[in-house]
Amino acid sequence: MKRDINYSDIKSFIVLVEEGSFTKAAAKLLCSRSQVSKQLSQLEANLGVSLLVRTTRTQHLTPSGELFYEKCKRSFNGIEHAIDRAMESATELSGEIKINCVGGYIGENIVGPLVADFMKENPEMNVLLDFSSRRVDLVSGEFDFVFRMGELADSALIARKLTELSIGIYASPEYVKQYGQPSEPKDLVEHKCIVGSMNTWTLKNSESQVIQEVTVKGDLVCKNGRIMLYSALRGNGIIRVPEIYCRKERDEGSLVPVFEYWQPKSTPLSLVYLQDKHQPMRIKVFRDFVLKNFVNYLRTY
Repeated sequence: MKRDINYSDIKSFIVLVEEGSFTKAAAKLLCSRSQVSKQLSQLEANLGVSLLVRTTRTQHLTPSGELFYEKCKRSFNGIEHAIDRAMESATELSGEIKINCVGGYIGENIVGPLVADFMKENPEMNVLLDFSSRRVDLVSGEFDFVFRMGELADSALIARKLTELSIGIYASPEYVKQYGQPSEPKDLVEHKCIVGSMNTWTLKNSESQVIQEVTVKGDLVCKNGRIMLYSALRGNGIIRVPEIYCRKERDEGSLVPVFEYWQPKSTPLSLVYLQDKHQPMRIKVFRDFVLKNFVNYLRTY
């Protein structure tokens, strides 16, 4: 079994060899000559070998000392290089940022342009932008940021709310004409619905404050908001989507609200990232860029 080796003793040994004397080594290490001698003796005792032959006039390495010095020097150089790189990553605007985001309107019309403009301002940065709808694990390091809809429960993460998304229930006029219009949420079980990530819809009556929860049947199940929208426009069913997904269609009248007084609860859209006091500069800069500019992209698109 390996003995308990003090790495400070190894560092002192390397300096001693390179300086050529205990006096010079002590001056560089800002300690006494006797301290350097003590550390060398401790190191030799723990290793069980002699590393340095010293007389009143000279000192030279033993064969074991030469081998130990070469190996340790190479390792310490590697450690120092790793320290330098780690410190550079904390201050340099370079490297890769890995982002996961909901696709469809938010990903393509808001986050996509925002990322493009961020890269324009920071040309040394690389970005991996992933639109997969699966639940990702930030703790594993697979992604640095996630744009996520809904509430956050994981205490290991930070969620900075970017906006509150109003949710609507819509259908095309053709659908309403053919299948009729539900008068309250529980009637939705008798209708054709287009479902994304959730098929249990909760709505609140703005007048009576009554809440109804209904589980709908998905005639089309798809997590892509654009596909859901296309299908609803063709009269295939009723959709539940954020209002920003269909501003144009709602204004034109190609989609109409299904209920007058029943409304789903709004949901937050947040930038989620790992709690870390010592984040690299690239992470801090992207976070600040999003928090400062997101609302402008929301208005523009």
